[in-house]
Amino acid sequence: MIDEAYIWETLGESGIRKIIHQFYQYIRTDTIISPMYPPNDWEGSEKRLADFMCFRIGRDETYIQERGHPRLRMRHAAFPITFEARTRWLELMQQALNDCQTPDDCSKQLMAFFTFVADGLVNTTDPDQEVNPRKSFKLF
Repeated sequence: MIDEAYIWETLGESGIRKIIHQFYQYIRTDTIISPMYPPNDWEGSEKRLADFMCFRIGRDETYIQERGHPRLRMRHAAFPITFEARTRWLELMQQALNDCQTPDDCSKQLMAFFTFVADGLVNTTDPDQEVNPRKSFKLF
């Protein structure tokens, strides 16, 4: 379980958005993860994840007002997410947390949350399966 109030009090919206921004600097060039994202919507993808995290941690309603219920599994179903992709996503997020000098207690709690979510999104064991995103598909 994570202490959302503590994380929000410690990091605030600006801290959450800083972490997500740093994370996307890695995602854009990663050979495993970047093909899953629409190449012309990096800013939108970053905003959606940041809004989602501000909703999840800080109860900010922006994400819900703009996107509705998160339905993470459904939103990610178009992408073959392997255990390797899940692990890389988590590694890059940990790198972003480290780069942003996130306090250890917040980092550990956030990584526990991200690991729980990432585990639930793995949907294939075939690393050679083609990535076939829908034209208008947007993660988170």
